[in-house]
Amino acid sequence: MSFKIYTKTGDKGKTSLIGGTKVPKSDTRIEAYGTVDELNSYIGLVNDYMADPDTKSLLREVQDRLFTIGAALATDPEKETKLRIPDLHEADITLLEKSIDDMNEELPVMKSFILPGGHVAVSTCHIARCVCRRTERLCVAMQEQEMFIEPLILKYINRLSDYLFVLARWTGHKLGVDELPWKPRV
Repeated sequence: MSFKIYTKTGDKGKTSLIGGTKVPKSDTRIEAYGTVDELNSYIGLVNDYMADPDTKSLLREVQDRLFTIGAALATDPEKETKLRIPDLHEADITLLEKSIDDMNEELPVMKSFILPGGHVAVSTCHIARCVCRRTERLCVAMQEQEMFIEPLILKYINRLSDYLFVLARWTGHKLGVDELPWKPRV
């Protein structure tokens, strides 16, 4: 027997956090974990363009961590839940940093700002990076509104955007696509 995807409980603009607290769908916490979901979808698209098996594997791990972050953000920190919410570890950040360092070893030194583009895989990495930065801004907004957010989440999202930037450059390099330097009109 299948279950219905629609519950009709959100038809009036409210939703429930894990723990049962009802909040408006416009709540910063909802916006933050909704943007994490959007980012996760773009990471899936980035992965679809990748050929390197190690990169594909790491991107699947990133997607898993983003589900972890989404669950943490969707949980009311004031309520005790029966669900066991997975958590992030410092090792998750270290993994991204190692990958950034490994990719940077193969890349030429960046001498100017670069324009996103040159290949759909490169552009998709940049779109994911931009959504990641929006996620970060929303998480910071939560912090500024004195909503609880695990500090490791902010650190991970920040490092993930760095990873996506370097992944865009590395992908272009592997595909033989020239970077597009920004040449400001003066």
